[in-house]
Amino acid sequence: MAAIRDVIIVGGGHNALVAAAYLARAGRTVTLLERLPHVGGAAVSERPWAGVDARLSRYSYLVSLLPATIIRDLGLQVQLRRRRYSSYTPLPADPSRGVLVDNGDAEATVASFVRATGDAAEAARFDAFYERLRPLASVLFPTVTAPLRRERDVRAALADDELWEAVTARPLGELIRGSFADDLTRGIAFTDGLIGTFATADDASLRQNRCFLYHVIGGGTGDWDVPVGGMGSVSGALERAARSAGAEIRTDAPVTAVTPDGEVVLESGETLTARLVLSGVGSAVLDALLAAGGAATTDAAAPEGAQVKVNMLLRRLPRLHDETVSPEAAFSGTFHINETLTQLDAAYARAAGGAVPDPLPAEIYCHSLTDPTILGPELRASGAQTLTLFGLQVPHRLVADGDVDRDDLLAAAHRSLDSVLAEPIADVVFEAPDGSPCIEARSTADLEASLGMAGGDIFHGDLSWPWARDDAALRTPAERWGVATPHERVLVCGSSAQRGGAVSGIGGHNAAMAALELLAR
Repeated sequence: MAAIRDVIIVGGGHNALVAAAYLARAGRTVTLLERLPHVGGAAVSERPWAGVDARLSRYSYLVSLLPATIIRDLGLQVQLRRRRYSSYTPLPADPSRGVLVDNGDAEATVASFVRATGDAAEAARFDAFYERLRPLASVLFPTVTAPLRRERDVRAALADDELWEAVTARPLGELIRGSFADDLTRGIAFTDGLIGTFATADDASLRQNRCFLYHVIGGGTGDWDVPVGGMGSVSGALERAARSAGAEIRTDAPVTAVTPDGEVVLESGETLTARLVLSGVGSAVLDALLAAGGAATTDAAAPEGAQVKVNMLLRRLPRLHDETVSPEAAFSGTFHINETLTQLDAAYARAAGGAVPDPLPAEIYCHSLTDPTILGPELRASGAQTLTLFGLQVPHRLVADGDVDRDDLLAAAHRSLDSVLAEPIADVVFEAPDGSPCIEARSTADLEASLGMAGGDIFHGDLSWPWARDDAALRTPAERWGVATPHERVLVCGSSAQRGGAVSGIGGHNAAMAALELLAR
């Protein structure tokens, strides 16, 4: 009779690796099953172009929500670098002027607000807005690696009912319009509510509010850092931690069914059994696996991502119309393109009508300026740089039926980017040895096909508030840690966890904590 493991983990993304490492370090027998030839999921580094020594973070690209406690607990050798420049945003109608938010030079930041908006007070409003949000980060972030707190307790700890209502009860557009006078500044703030999320500023669902909240609480500061060595360095460190602790990691091991009583069936026909099953795949994928195992499943709404990602290698950074800002400064932080609040809402309306937004709202940054190690020595010496473009308001429905493909999205990204540059981006794209341009687009359809993310949804579904409702059942360890499913022996450990989403490891940590409680019974 085959041995019964303590835990089987389905999926090998970074959250699954976190769970495997914690459980194995606690002395539990753990087997992780990944269908791809490698682990890491979306948090990987790859060389997209043959013969080109550039390792890009092909999917996920920045780190904000990875708690220091996970890094310490697992002894991870991970280096994160803070970016001096927060963002640069050229005026869409006049890209010779733009706002450069320089964390190292407050006077320069104020001067750029004056040039772009004509309003010296807008810089003060910008600072005041994020200063007002700071208590959200200091109160909430320490709770994400602890059992869920109830809403009333979190609200009491914040001790600012006006801010609480503005962020959690009313559409974000109200807070943003009341905080800023300029459409450009309003857009800079609102983009944090649209990463992978299809919504308007006034969406009654508040999905944009939840996305925004996670973006501004990361690390207790809201800063988004660059992983040295690329995103693969994070997953690589987690894999080493899991293996060294004794976890069994099996790649090329697709799972075809999961039963509520702990049986996992592989495509090879092998069946494994465990006391607990942890799911690192999305809820839609888990439902399909449970259905194949004979279990009743939920009728949850189909997940839908809303982004396109374009990876580029350039011979050099492109020139800007704005002569007061160097390309190195503009591209070091987040470079906002056609992202005024009006443009963001107009892009939503166009996409909801079935068309690709034009102009496509997008934001880009240059990893290699902060971390040159992702490029080989010859590329570094040549002045080559990477660019990562993240296009917003591109729901999966646009590409799902095949009417829009990645070439259409890439063309839209080109048009939008070129509209604010002093030269076409195509003129500075690096060429591979075979003469092909080093540029690729990754749509939600690509994420679904390559990574198994249903609907290309990077969050595996709508994000949840990082607390429990006042009337929520918190009887079991899985409920208390926010990782429960309808089946007692099946937990979620990835982005489907209540506090999942982004490169955080939080879902994996919390599932491991719940599992250890259950296994101790």
